[in-house]
Amino acid sequence: MSVINTQIKPFKNQAFRQGKFIEVTDEQVKGKWAVFFFYPADFTFVCPTELGDVADQYEQLQKMGVEVYSVSTDTHFTHKAWHDASDTIRKIQYTMIGDPTGALTRNFECMREAEGLADRGTFIVDPQGVIQAIEITAEGIGRNATDLVRKVKAAQYVAAHPGEVCPAKWEEGSATLKPSLDLVGKI
Repeated sequence: MSVINTQIKPFKNQAFRQGKFIEVTDEQVKGKWAVFFFYPADFTFVCPTELGDVADQYEQLQKMGVEVYSVSTDTHFTHKAWHDASDTIRKIQYTMIGDPTGALTRNFECMREAEGLADRGTFIVDPQGVIQAIEITAEGIGRNATDLVRKVKAAQYVAAHPGEVCPAKWEEGSATLKPSLDLVGKI
């Protein structure tokens, strides 16, 4: 079963953000665009490259009205320790949610039950709390934050322009499509 076009489920988790421990809930997420960026574990290999890549795009995402939440089944204490120990993770300004029970990871259906770890899952959530896009990759395949920004722009465009859709490789400012009977078989 896919969680695409479904409402995020209620949650309340501890997190680390900019030197402080905070609580994050589903209600706090609603009202603006959000990216949930699940990854297997702190102090690993591909994960810091991905989180650092998102950190490099965070200012751009903020300008677009998007908040980022990275999530692993580690604790918020482990996130702080990793932040303190790694130059790559130290540059992160977004919220790092701890999910030691795995409840949030299961809510997004990206838990590897046998290992107790999250898959590499990216979820774009609209201001109403509805999941608009999903990307899940296998353990050894890192994601690209530049393409994440492109996908968020496409999701925001479609939300703001009912009746229009973004074709493959759409970039901001490019032509969109207006699905109709006239387009059938002509693309």
